[in-house]
Amino acid sequence: EDLFSFGDGILDGGATWESAGSIKNGRVVFGSLVVPREFVLDPEGANDKTTTYLLVHTSHDGSTAVQANITPVRVVCQNTLNMALRGSKQSFKIRHTATVDGRIVEARRVLGLTFDHMDKFEEMAKQMFETEITNDQFTNLIKDLYPEPEDGSAKVATTRWTEKYDLLQDLYLNGPTNANITGTAWGALNALTERIDYYRQGRKGGEAIVAAASGFDPVVNAEKARVLSAVMSLV
Repeated sequence: EDLFSFGDGILDGGATWESAGSIKNGRVVFGSLVVPREFVLDPEGANDKTTTYLLVHTSHDGSTAVQANITPVRVVCQNTLNMALRGSKQSFKIRHTATVDGRIVEARRVLGLTFDHMDKFEEMAKQMFETEITNDQFTNLIKDLYPEPEDGSAKVATTRWTEKYDLLQDLYLNGPTNANITGTAWGALNALTERIDYYRQGRKGGEAIVAAASGFDPVVNAEKARVLSAVMSLV
């Protein structure tokens, strides 16, 4: 009740409910709201749109307080670019308030943080989009992030690395989701993120993949942060 009352308070700021559900056998409950904050890179050319979601969630087992996560989503491929940025908060606990007025004030506070985060994210995205990179630079990026196994390594390790390498090259160079941004650092980030969101094997099955894409998995969040840092080193 506290979770969705908080979300309803945000609705006064113009957001709309999109989905709700639970994971971990009902122990974690969440809802997602579409926030009226989007940006388009190169409207007359690439026309690449990113929208804003606010994911609110809590737990019934005491593991999680009422929290919110800001998750930019690139529309063409639904990449969840849930990445922490310097100078802005991407996730935060929600203060408990006992009154309707208090919940609305808190909801608007969080909505303000959301817009601030997306302003910084848009600035970073524009920098990446305006940074041209060569195919060799993307290849080196892959090898820096995911080093090739040494000679003499187990065959299975070499096979897995080759499959990952080939997949990333295909997503970046040939993937329809990146056709309008190939050759830019923004395209590199999205190819790398698309693999994490859609081609990674969940450690605990399909639900784990959903949780990871939504920002619930700290291991995946750490990998995306590492990817972002590597790509920004080219900017």
